[in-house]
Amino acid sequence: MQENGNLAVLVVDPNQGMRTSLQNMLAQIGISKVEYAINANTAIKQLSRRAYDVILCEYDLASGSGEGQDGQQLLEDLRHHKLINASTIFIMLTSEGVYGKVVSAAELTPTDYVLKPFTVDMLSGRIKRALERRAALLPAWQQAAQGKLREAIRTCEQGQAASPRFALDFTRLRADLHVALGEHAQAASIYREVLAERPLGWAGLGLARTMVAQEQVEEARAVLEQLIQGNPQLMGAYDLLARCIEIDGTPAEAQKVLEEAVSISPHMVRRLRKLGEVAMEAGDAEVAEKSFRQVVSKARYSEFRNPEDHVNLVKALVTRGDVAGAGNVVRDLERSLRGSPAADACKAYSSALVQDKAGNPAAAVAELHAAVNAVRGASGLSPALKIGLAQACLDHKLDSQASDVMLTVMNDVDSGVSKDEAIGVFVRAGRPDLADGMGQQLKAQAQILLGVADEKRNMGDVRGAVHTLLEALHMAPDNLQVMVAVTGGILRQINELGWDHHLGEVAAEQMERIRAIDAQHPRLAALGDEFGAAKRKYGIAAA
Repeated sequence: MQENGNLAVLVVDPNQGMRTSLQNMLAQIGISKVEYAINANTAIKQLSRRAYDVILCEYDLASGSGEGQDGQQLLEDLRHHKLINASTIFIMLTSEGVYGKVVSAAELTPTDYVLKPFTVDMLSGRIKRALERRAALLPAWQQAAQGKLREAIRTCEQGQAASPRFALDFTRLRADLHVALGEHAQAASIYREVLAERPLGWAGLGLARTMVAQEQVEEARAVLEQLIQGNPQLMGAYDLLARCIEIDGTPAEAQKVLEEAVSISPHMVRRLRKLGEVAMEAGDAEVAEKSFRQVVSKARYSEFRNPEDHVNLVKALVTRGDVAGAGNVVRDLERSLRGSPAADACKAYSSALVQDKAGNPAAAVAELHAAVNAVRGASGLSPALKIGLAQACLDHKLDSQASDVMLTVMNDVDSGVSKDEAIGVFVRAGRPDLADGMGQQLKAQAQILLGVADEKRNMGDVRGAVHTLLEALHMAPDNLQVMVAVTGGILRQINELGWDHHLGEVAAEQMERIRAIDAQHPRLAALGDEFGAAKRKYGIAAA
């Protein structure tokens, strides 16, 4: 028991009697560093300040009142916002007999979950087992966290031989690391080896994900359909199958898959949100409204509430012609999420949709102006919301406002929106003049960024220079000067600071694009030689 003395444990439970009981149990097994949280919000604040080795979390954090998040919703937030890492032991405590909730908790992969009532020996055994697994995997996890993915793969290979008890855990992590490196074929090979031995759901799901990454969508669909048939509680398979069907361009079919998943596991907020989005795309505003209403309700007590959920609900209600209901949602948004530019933008945009549907175009225009002004100072808004706002501006002939909003999208290198997609917003609106203007603005901004990158490089900020160059590439992906600058900047960073797999892929891709445009470009051969030398230097290719 002495080895437990340094463990830091967070108990999340609203019941004073249960907290005392857990404290006594933990003391009996040598754990004295125990802190407490009475609800999800308190737990999130404590986890934002420090890390814990073990989290013991009651499932029914609301004590049956329905007020606040439950343990499943807390775990979903902790995973999504990376407040706990792979080495954090999260054990769910529950006496909940509702089937759907148990499935929801299980699909979020807590380290373990314990059904009440339980004894000290049972709790001790679960914690001991989790600690042994963590000790075995910790070196690989730490290397992965430091970006040393290849070293982590080698550690997994050694761990499989040294700790056969955790061989499958090491195998799974090794496959995940190959995926992180973009080596989907190697990961697929590992998953297939596992499946040849036994039909494990995580291996089948991993294989399907590698197929999607390699654009083998039909093959992935076949694997996923077989997985669901054999294990109808493998919830991630439904999500990925719906994504495959969306790629095929049939949102109504994807909606049916997600509806089936929600009927089995009805409490995952992000799945409900996705169902609402797919239903809107399929033209089923009734299902979209139901889904978004549940999202707003379930996320009400989250520290990470997203005002865009209200916008989505307003869109569904407006589509159904329920102007009064949409107005109520706007008022709820204003009451409960005021005080940030993002919330202000969402409130104004939602109000514009309501005013437009109510036949008040002047009021809608005023709200659109307010929304655009708020977007300029907001962070965290999705590209989809901004594109919708730009389209609404175009509908009301607010040309400069639409262009301003789309520029904020293109200024975000992580938006996932390409130059062609951004310009396409204006083309679809029948405004080729604005599309041309957007193209010219992006080209001009890319040139400015090249100058900024030069200044950063001259000041020794190699990483900053590459980041700025990638921003320029996002704005002008077909500009030969930008391609050459990006490749050269990346190679300089790699040579000075070490190999970076993602950046190496970007450099290789840009060299191929340069070759396709101008195979005789005077910088191409030198860049290729430098790239080859860097790979040999870091053991990425044979010398």
